[in-house]
Amino acid sequence: MQTIKVTNPFDGSLVQEIPMNTTTDVDAALDKAHGLFSDQDQWLAAHKKVEILEKLIEIMNGQVEELTLLAASEGGKPYADSKVEVLRAINGVKLGAEHISELKGKEIPMGLTPSSENRLAFTIREPIGVVASVSAFNHPLNLIVHQTVPAIAAGCPVIIKPATSTPLSCLKFIELLKQAGLPEGWCQALIVNNDDASRFIQDDRVNFFSFIGSGKVGWWLNSKLSPGTRSALEHGGAAPVIVAADANIETMIDSLVKGGFYHAGQVCVSVQRIYVHESICEKVANLIADKAKQLIVGDQMDKNTEVGPLIQHGEVNRIEEWVNEARDSGAQILCGGQRISDSCYEPTVILNPPEDVNVSQLEIFGPVVCVYSYQTLDEAIARANGLPLAFQAAVFTENLNTSLETIKKLNATAVMVNDHTAFRVDWMPFGGRDASGIGMGGIQYSMEEMTRIKMMVIKSPVL
Repeated sequence: MQTIKVTNPFDGSLVQEIPMNTTTDVDAALDKAHGLFSDQDQWLAAHKKVEILEKLIEIMNGQVEELTLLAASEGGKPYADSKVEVLRAINGVKLGAEHISELKGKEIPMGLTPSSENRLAFTIREPIGVVASVSAFNHPLNLIVHQTVPAIAAGCPVIIKPATSTPLSCLKFIELLKQAGLPEGWCQALIVNNDDASRFIQDDRVNFFSFIGSGKVGWWLNSKLSPGTRSALEHGGAAPVIVAADANIETMIDSLVKGGFYHAGQVCVSVQRIYVHESICEKVANLIADKAKQLIVGDQMDKNTEVGPLIQHGEVNRIEEWVNEARDSGAQILCGGQRISDSCYEPTVILNPPEDVNVSQLEIFGPVVCVYSYQTLDEAIARANGLPLAFQAAVFTENLNTSLETIKKLNATAVMVNDHTAFRVDWMPFGGRDASGIGMGGIQYSMEEMTRIKMMVIKSPVL
């Protein structure tokens, strides 16, 4: 039997060794999920789904510390931030329960033409079918909630493949779902290699594909879906921030530092490219660097740690190469720029790296923030829009017209005003556009995506 060793990203110590699923397990999971959906007598009543999710909330509230330690140990996110993630996950379950009542259709007017007289028409929403979800490592519990709870709430059997580096929170969550009363087969996990994952995603019994991860993998898998399978893809970004000359610098710095170095920058909407008006650029860049130097880097299990390890040692090597490339190309390293260990890299601020180096062109996904000087707002917006990635963005200004113009012109799915790009609450729409993905996440938005409309038209002479 093949196994996976789940290790602590900081020191490589073994957290747990778990068995991998086989091709036979994949077929069995698909058979079970498809069988449940095909037999409407086995569908869960709305009140039963609410009851299960409310019981799950109760169970999770009693295990916050255990869930926090598990997520932090496998994912590397600092303890304090992992606890926030667990509380968000619990709230995500709550949102799923609350929005079951919002899955509803509407009346479609008839009698507007002679041919539509004597008819009553309305829509209902039905579950779309089997959901196949592939998740990422950086939020090992909350992402699982976002990719399973909407499916369960919508009435869809869901099969989820967690990241092989962080599968334990997923397995624990499914265990808690069963404790809460979810019948067997409605939420299944597959710990499989990439070949088996690709195989189950392409199966024609899958009706909806949910993916969080790299664009290269997501777009490739999306191209292999069976005809008719709908999808939602959430890929990375290279989040731009525009800082106007009139921005409130005092209130801005802490926000940008948090948005840039939270979870060591391993967030798809992490602050990466900060375009600052030339009149204040060096001042802002140095203030960010001063704050970044004060961040406590190290073991994520230490409650004082603010920046933890990168998920794999190879990521430290990559970040080191990219920063060295920027330095060698003439960029100024204001702080950081060195590896601390095989698992940790210094929080790094780079001033004016060239536009053609990796840190300017690609998602860094590490503790590195780049600051660029600009002269005009149009120039800043054009540079911010210069990559095919488009996710969340931000603008800092005290001028309403500047903020409105920037919101209008930035290519982004969300623009924060006087806040960092990584802001998110779980009831808002969340997702990328262009190369950064398709479809929108957020609990209730995913629930709608995982349903489909059915029309009823009743003809009667008394109507």
